[in-house]
Amino acid sequence: MTTQQTTCAIVGGGPAGMVLGLLLARGGIDVTVFEKHGDFLRDFRGDTVHPVTLRLLDELGLFERFDALPHSRVEKGRFDIGGRTVTLVDFRRLRQPHPYIAMVPQWDLLDLLADAGRDEPTFTLRMQTEVTGLLRDGDAVTGVRYVGPDGPGELRADLTVACDGRTSVVRREAALIPREYRVPFDVGWFRLNRLQDAEYQLSPRISDGLALLLIPREGYFQAGCFLPKGGERQLRARGLDTFRSQVAELVPEASADSVTSWDDVKVLDVRLNRLRRWHRKGLLCIGDAAHAMSPVGGVGINLAVADAVATARILAEPLRTRRVSERDLAAVRRRRNMPAAVIQAVQRVLHRGLAAALLGREIKQPPAWLVKVVATLFTWVPSLSVIPAYLVGVGPLPEHAPAFARR
Repeated sequence: MTTQQTTCAIVGGGPAGMVLGLLLARGGIDVTVFEKHGDFLRDFRGDTVHPVTLRLLDELGLFERFDALPHSRVEKGRFDIGGRTVTLVDFRRLRQPHPYIAMVPQWDLLDLLADAGRDEPTFTLRMQTEVTGLLRDGDAVTGVRYVGPDGPGELRADLTVACDGRTSVVRREAALIPREYRVPFDVGWFRLNRLQDAEYQLSPRISDGLALLLIPREGYFQAGCFLPKGGERQLRARGLDTFRSQVAELVPEASADSVTSWDDVKVLDVRLNRLRRWHRKGLLCIGDAAHAMSPVGGVGINLAVADAVATARILAEPLRTRRVSERDLAAVRRRRNMPAAVIQAVQRVLHRGLAAALLGREIKQPPAWLVKVVATLFTWVPSLSVIPAYLVGVGPLPEHAPAFARR
């Protein structure tokens, strides 16, 4: 078994891990990122890159390379309210250099960040290398154990950062237990071949017993069907042919021929949770490892990236001097807990208000006068649409790239 040394070990090559690794490497800090898969090619990961993250790519000198990737843009969200089609979300009104949401496969974004990281002499990316446990010295975490293509090994580090998602192995090994919030639904993701272009809709398409969200991709739609929590068996019980017929009726501009078996429908166990304490001595959790987000609003990637940016800014100097204290680690939580809590609170409200309708249960409809007032307000004062656009596209407490990482 080999034992090596670095300054910062990052577990997980998702958006948070790759951004943190790149920023720290640009700060001259030795960093190693572990990714257990051999590539980033996995369907149905969060693929929405919001205006605040597009601005970050600008600050890092990476936007032109990102903009060259195949992607689609979402500039506004229109909803049917009281018989009128009303624009409730308008990203074009944001004072951002790129006022839209870019829909790009996450693997393309991660490949771009990995290539940028490899340009830095202190950046190491270990693909196909799975972290299996933590190294300890008393109550302090001092690195990780891993298994890679050449067998097992150990990497000692001044700081280990868990970016390994909602089922974080590192978080479990450190005995950090998140508080779970109830989520009433799961989502089954699948592809639909596009027969014609259609305007992106934030609102779901609903028929008797089926609710779908559509995300436009290059040549296809990423479709998500809402299920009662743990409802995969219930979905399959209706029969594949019936399911395909319902989908075809709801989405006439696409073909369901790509769904040839239930294996083509990947069910996401939707979680919403947050750690009370994000660190141990020598260890920090960020992104989904610290706060798993619902897919509502598609904000998970952008919160994780913001965590990474704040972490790099707060910890760069302590890492350079190799004197990272628990006080430094706690400062990351103090900075980033509020935005995560605010967004999760909004998601919990939306879960309660929308899940019943999406899952076919009876809900108390808002008064007709209230529906009319909302529709009239947003029609007469369209600038109101910037408020939800800011919450989704920028969010509370946006982060800027530290000066040492800008290009």
